[in-house]
Amino acid sequence: MTAKVGINGYGTVGKRVADAVSQQDDMELVGVAKRSPTYEAEMAVEKGYPFYASSDKYLDGFEEKDIPVEGMLDDLLERADIIIDGTPKKSGYKPRYEKAGVKAIWQGGEDHELTGLSFNSMANYEEAYGADYVRVVSCNTTGLLRTLYPLYRDIGIDNSKAVMIRRGADPWDTSRGPINSINPVLDIPSHHGPDVKSVEPGIDIQTTAVKVPTTIMHLHSNIVELEEEKSTQEIIDMWEETPRVKFFDASQGVDSTAKIMEFARDRSNPRGDLNEIAVWKDAIKVEGSTLYYYQAIHQESDIVPENIDAIRAMTELEEDNMKSIKRTNNAMGIE
Repeated sequence: MTAKVGINGYGTVGKRVADAVSQQDDMELVGVAKRSPTYEAEMAVEKGYPFYASSDKYLDGFEEKDIPVEGMLDDLLERADIIIDGTPKKSGYKPRYEKAGVKAIWQGGEDHELTGLSFNSMANYEEAYGADYVRVVSCNTTGLLRTLYPLYRDIGIDNSKAVMIRRGADPWDTSRGPINSINPVLDIPSHHGPDVKSVEPGIDIQTTAVKVPTTIMHLHSNIVELEEEKSTQEIIDMWEETPRVKFFDASQGVDSTAKIMEFARDRSNPRGDLNEIAVWKDAIKVEGSTLYYYQAIHQESDIVPENIDAIRAMTELEEDNMKSIKRTNNAMGIE
């Protein structure tokens, strides 16, 4: 069986998920849809992706740019089993997906209530099996769950506190972000803790956030009270067995987010992305039952493999989450 996947919204997330879908041997990318004739639309056509217009308001623009359009969004919905919605939050496409009878996946900018099911591959894959609508949680929430869920599952968490040191904007977004300031997020606690609990309610977590003038990654400072005393090495051993968690070591010169992204470029990762969560191995420390660690999140790419696993669960291609994770990682070249 092969899942026929469509992408509505070919931007930061959509183009990355489209490439990842095309790498899977149990999925077929049947088309991508975009509203406006940007360079990304031209690149989608260059890659051979069937291209659709999500709004007829922009058809003249596509013609002016010589971008061939195979049809409208509704035509794409007829071809697809499942749609990845990469459009801006609250774009309101759900009624059209419901009318077309296609499954759909949204991203973390949407509210949990849109689908009633927020997704993480490790934590609740089985809940998404056969589901019609799923929300893949945000890049920061995905990062928190990648490291916290194994602790919760294998050791137990009494309490967790995390500070999100957030990038001011994506690298391409010149209209946002602090330029010469640090902006505290004054909604306290930040939304990240409740977002973690929307996936795994049993994790007790509180979060705050600040925005800083960088574009390349987010940084988390985490303090976790464990239910059992464990050694630092035991925590390291556990995370070494956890998919999509990658250790870096300051003693090897990787002591900043900039150097992590340089590593991704040196590794010739597509777009210089890092799908894994970066954890500084030499900054992991346990005192009694208190665990301290830092992790870094590449906001543009860590959710991409989660989207692939969500497709596999919702279309019932694979019942076992670890088998899906391994298959996704192998296809995408994730270590």
